[in-house]
Amino acid sequence: MYEPKMKENDNSVIEFIKSVESEKKRADAYQLLEIFEEVTGYDAKMWGPSIIGFGSYHYKYASGHEGDAPLVGFSPRKAKISLYLDYESEEREKLLENFGKHTKSKACIYVNKIADIDTYVLKELIRHTVEKYRKLYPNE
Repeated sequence: MYEPKMKENDNSVIEFIKSVESEKKRADAYQLLEIFEEVTGYDAKMWGPSIIGFGSYHYKYASGHEGDAPLVGFSPRKAKISLYLDYESEEREKLLENFGKHTKSKACIYVNKIADIDTYVLKELIRHTVEKYRKLYPNE
């Protein structure tokens, strides 16, 4: 049976951040931790070995595949900081117009450092994502 790698666990968020090699990425991770906790009202939890998530929801696809995921999250990766926010949507694209320097994929937004982005817009993206997923998955 399929066992997802990205599961909430009891690993320490602070210990994970302390293990980030780059001093600047570590400082950005602490700043993001503060922002995400403030906006969501959730305590940070580790998801898998390297994602810091806030809140959670349970999804089930038409295919029958189901699982749990954080409402929002981030990971201070070696190359860039990955932000796990709303998937492709008009609202996300609108907010990203004033976000600052970033790249994106379908599921992630990537930034080099917090100084490159508008943290007010980041807070709006977090709020938007939490509201959207709470409506999509109301049982959580």
